[in-house]
Amino acid sequence: MSKPYVLTVRIDRELRERMRKIRINWSEFVREAIRQRVELEERKAAGERLLKALEERRYEVPKGFINSVIREAREGR
Repeated sequence: MSKPYVLTVRIDRELRERMRKIRINWSEFVREAIRQRVELEERKAAGERLLKALEERRYEVPKGFINSVIREAREGR
């Protein structure tokens, strides 16, 4: 496991007091929110790369592939 990185966030006093009234592990909450956002941005980037590759026609769908996938989906119901 790599060495943890310390991130400091400044909030105003009023917000801090409101946070104290709520029993949440704020560090874990922020870690999870950051993790989810990073994953979202990575998926978006992968989708953009895929779309670009499709627009450049680097990938082609084999003839009959779409029909076979639809047929399999219907039979699986």
